[in-house]
Amino acid sequence: MFGFGKKKRKVEPEVDAADAPAALPPQEPAPAPPAPPAPAPKAKAPKAPKAPPPRPAPSADTPAGEPPSGRLAQAIAERAAGEQMEARRGLFAGLRNGLARTREVLNADIAELVTGRKEIDEDLLEELEMLLVAGDVGVPATTRIIEDLAYRVKLREVSDPKGLLEAVRKQLAEILRNADAPVRQPAPGRPQVILMVGVNGVGKTTTIGKLTKQLQAEGNKVMLAAGDTFRAAAVEQLQAWGERNDVPVIAQHAGADPASVIYDALQAATARGFDVLIADTAGRLHTKINLMEELKKIVRVMQKIDPDAPHEVMLVVDATTGQNALHQAVQFNEAVPLTGITLTKLDGTAKGGILFAIAERLQVPFRFIGVGEKIEDLRHFEADVFLDALMSS
Repeated sequence: MFGFGKKKRKVEPEVDAADAPAALPPQEPAPAPPAPPAPAPKAKAPKAPKAPPPRPAPSADTPAGEPPSGRLAQAIAERAAGEQMEARRGLFAGLRNGLARTREVLNADIAELVTGRKEIDEDLLEELEMLLVAGDVGVPATTRIIEDLAYRVKLREVSDPKGLLEAVRKQLAEILRNADAPVRQPAPGRPQVILMVGVNGVGKTTTIGKLTKQLQAEGNKVMLAAGDTFRAAAVEQLQAWGERNDVPVIAQHAGADPASVIYDALQAATARGFDVLIADTAGRLHTKINLMEELKKIVRVMQKIDPDAPHEVMLVVDATTGQNALHQAVQFNEAVPLTGITLTKLDGTAKGGILFAIAERLQVPFRFIGVGEKIEDLRHFEADVFLDALMSS
């Protein structure tokens, strides 16, 4: 799960010894056993049972001394592969629906833009620049894309207008690749701490509940910290998710010091051997200096227990807010350096291009994207799948 929680080792399916036939070397069948004596003078001797066909020799890839995995293991592997493929199809379909508005700009409009043109000229590049900005890709990212395309056109690396869409895709992929980074891991015996930040209304608490469910499915023990002590019913909302997922929630009275709540939670998670602690924080305007200073205090307090905490500072942003999401990301990153971003509400009227604007400006990786209300609609961000859904016709 991108390094969240326990690091899972791929384990081959085990086959019961009673179910797996022993491997035989490829040799001639054993001779048939002698027929038993006839019970009556005229009785015919029973036919000898046929020898089992020889098992194929282990392939060169099979380690010495290990039998082939058998039909059961093969069936399990095929089923797992089918489930994974089905999950990817579902992710692609959900993303494609959520990115319909942006795709109209980056795909349909660009395709219409190059129709009937025989060469790439300055007018074409200017119109392309306007389309990218309209798709919320942002001015810095758009400027770099256009400058690179102009340079490649000059070198005749891109000469066909029909290849322009693929060239744009490669540039967008490079922006995401430059922003990619792994999740930091905790020291042995310590929980992985995920500090969730963001403004009110972006779906932060809901994202915590969905992420908790996914971490549990991977075998992790998860604890939640109710650090949003100011918003009415915020603690109750998180506790409801805790009951739904059957995980403990560390909370205090309304108006308590958030740093104190999260400190107690980290102490408890460490002492009780939990794998992951997810700490909620109050939604705050990124322009309020005093509230941003509170985030810094939370980090300082956690580091009294674990100098490496938090291992992930996850900003949750609403894709429908467009360029305002970029402003939020910049301000939060200045207060507590971000290590990951979750982009929610891509199933609405969002322009997914804001993802590229944030990645270009901050070079912070996207961890998850939200494409619906269901728990399974919080998806791991996969750049190739995202671009396929964005650029497909």
